[in-house]
Amino acid sequence: MTWTWRLEDPDGATIDPATLGVEVPGADNQGDAESWLGENWRDLLGRGVATVSLFEGDRKAYGPMGLAPA
Repeated sequence: MTWTWRLEDPDGATIDPATLGVEVPGADNQGDAESWLGENWRDLLGRGVATVSLFEGDRKAYGPMGLAPA
């Protein structure tokens, strides 16, 4: 299964990454997906992404998770 992030706006609606000019790559494992987010969360936050959810295929692994610093 491929691990992917769903990007969400402040209301929880899904954001199409293409509308932000970003590509959210699929990952072969959870660790690689989380590493990608760790490297890109600030950029996503700056583009208006409020929360993200991680999926393994069609199954939600967790989320929504806020990107704003606590």
